[in-house]
Amino acid sequence: MPAASDGLGLVLPHTWRPLGPRIVGAILGVGVLVLFVASWYTFPPETRAKFTLFQLCTIFFLTGLGALCMYALTRSRAVARREGLTVVNGFRKHQLAWAQIVAVRMPPGAPWVTLDLSDGTTLPLMAIQGSDGGRARVAVRQLRALAGELSR
Repeated sequence: MPAASDGLGLVLPHTWRPLGPRIVGAILGVGVLVLFVASWYTFPPETRAKFTLFQLCTIFFLTGLGALCMYALTRSRAVARREGLTVVNGFRKHQLAWAQIVAVRMPPGAPWVTLDLSDGTTLPLMAIQGSDGGRARVAVRQLRALAGELSR
């Protein structure tokens, strides 16, 4: 059963994900796929026949590499639980106790949130992107409130 949190209306566990990169990733992914398929079928049969297996494999490899990079960007998330915060940036995962989080910062113009940690290091939190505007500001307030409440 989820545990209720502070007055901000959050119920734990709570997950933050970036909206902008997910939308861009979906649109670009579909757009590139449509472009490649349409280009292939508009080539005359003689041109298609000139492609070697190596060239086709290279195209598929580069397309897959691009898709993998886009997937890494769109899978960023932060999951708040009573025990702590799980941060996923790309393919790296960090488990933080609330006591480790000293400050939650996102100055104007910053691309994403930065967490100041008790060991003197910082950790980018790509789950809350500055490009999401008001949605990001609300998420920062929620995360600050949770960090303040649960680190006691």
